[in-house]
Amino acid sequence: MLSLLFLVLFFGLLIAGLPIFLVLGICAAALYFFTDQPLIGVAQLVIDDLNSPTLMALPLFVMAASFMRFGGIAKALVDLATAWLGGIRGSLGLVTVVACTLFAAICGSSVATALAMGTILIPTMIERGYPRSFALGVVGAAGTIGIVIPPSLPLILYGIVAEQSVPRLFLAGILPGLLQAAAFFAWVLYDARRRKFPVEPAKPMRQKLAATARALPALAVPAIVMVGIYGGLVTVTEAAALAAATSLLVSLFIYRGFHWTRTLFVVAEAIRGAGSIMLIIATALAFGHWMAESGMPAKLVKFTVDHGFATWEFLLAINVLLLLLGCFLEVNATLLLVMPILAPALKPLGVDPVHFSIIFTHNMEIGLVHPPVGLNLFVLSTIARAPIGEVIRGILPFLILLLLVLAIITYVPVLTLWLPTLVFGGGG
Repeated sequence: MLSLLFLVLFFGLLIAGLPIFLVLGICAAALYFFTDQPLIGVAQLVIDDLNSPTLMALPLFVMAASFMRFGGIAKALVDLATAWLGGIRGSLGLVTVVACTLFAAICGSSVATALAMGTILIPTMIERGYPRSFALGVVGAAGTIGIVIPPSLPLILYGIVAEQSVPRLFLAGILPGLLQAAAFFAWVLYDARRRKFPVEPAKPMRQKLAATARALPALAVPAIVMVGIYGGLVTVTEAAALAAATSLLVSLFIYRGFHWTRTLFVVAEAIRGAGSIMLIIATALAFGHWMAESGMPAKLVKFTVDHGFATWEFLLAINVLLLLLGCFLEVNATLLLVMPILAPALKPLGVDPVHFSIIFTHNMEIGLVHPPVGLNLFVLSTIARAPIGEVIRGILPFLILLLLVLAIITYVPVLTLWLPTLVFGGGG
């Protein structure tokens, strides 16, 4: 009965148009009220959880992404990909996939990737004769790579909620992210030949080397982050601060994407985005504490074991659930709603939490590009001033590829676990 009440209240508030942090907060308060769980100490528990050094990495990476978006880094990466992929049919589509993958490895946000790349590449592709639906689809789909290629903001949040090592999670996302990029690359090659997309002129070696040299400062940002973390030189939070500082310096003094007088404006944009994430986290933590006290995770494990579900059946059911939730909720809200229930249930059911982090994140990628709440769809519709239906039509082939990649990630765990095991060994 209580579960039904929660679902009615939750979706009723969502339909009413309340912000997600208010929805989660009101639902958490209602659950505490109806179950007579003591409210004393809940605020302190939430504050203690928010006072996490790892959680500090989130606003710092958001700030780094904001500097990159406004600072000319995206254009340098597009120029790099264009220089090396000229002469191939449909090369601008291939440039989009490669540039989005490179930008994702710097900023950690899918929406920021789609926004930065879409602003540059969608008008260019349309001008060169590509169908608008294709341009919208490839940017929207390639933008989703931003939350699985490290540094990934949802993986940092997953590590906090599920009490997993963030560096291990970052390594786990590399091969699945590259698999997704390769699938998109192959589809664009096929579709370009089938529909006879334009061929961009090949660049001479001198121009290729010049574009590469110009992109080196941009590529230095992920290099600093990864070398710092895996060289044992800095923590994840310190790496995030380094990424923000480096991207600011590169934007101001090398690419000069904005004048130093606009720095406060860019910082304000980042703080606004980070603040909204922290509000969602705070209210979701209160809900998570109720879940822990209610014993619901233990009931989920008992139900699954008593009914004899195999691990593959459990993962299939969870994928279906996450895809459905992705129809209504954004990434952080889904993670903070579901993980307090699932995290304690994973190991008893034979699921590696590091492997599951990428299953979960890939489901969230799909949620970004399917209606009705897919944020990338609305970002692209706004950029191109295109009907949302046209964006969805362009996304459909890539959506099928995303589902195929999800199946591979789910049932071929070595793809996810090989790098973390190689670097850190088999321990958690």
